[in-house]
Amino acid sequence: MSLSGADIDPGTKTIEVFLPTYRLKPEENEKFYPSKAKLIMTSVLEEELRDRVRIYQVWKLCSISRSLSPVSLSTLHLGMQIDEKSVEDWADFGDDFESLTKEISDKIKQKCKAELNIPRYKIIVQVTIGQMKNQGVSVGSRCLWDTATDNYASARFQNQYIWASAVVFGIYTD
Repeated sequence: MSLSGADIDPGTKTIEVFLPTYRLKPEENEKFYPSKAKLIMTSVLEEELRDRVRIYQVWKLCSISRSLSPVSLSTLHLGMQIDEKSVEDWADFGDDFESLTKEISDKIKQKCKAELNIPRYKIIVQVTIGQMKNQGVSVGSRCLWDTATDNYASARFQNQYIWASAVVFGIYTD
């Protein structure tokens, strides 16, 4: 008995089976190169943080008129210059800067996936932003990986008010 396309019931689901490729190492043109990832991170950090930072100033809006009801912080997505006063207000808007670091890390991840041609790599991005207050900060990490295929790249941004550090990990997946 032979099965042809006409013999299969249209209501049944077909199961596709993918066989393993047994590729233990990436092709030469599909390797994670830290120098290329660093260029992407540097451009994104500069683009997002050079002249502005997204600060949600609900307190200014509410101080203009007492009759205004509280507004969702996400609706006030204002870009403004970074100055000493805006940095001092960071304590009041910590969640907003958390979302800013997530936005920056998502942009870095998307650009790395789009521009680096690394289809079998898992990309992990970590972004940290802080105030410049004459302090010392060390950002560290530990990983267990294959040194022949896995790697990382880091970049930093700094001006007189803030610093930012970004790290991209490229982990080859089988």
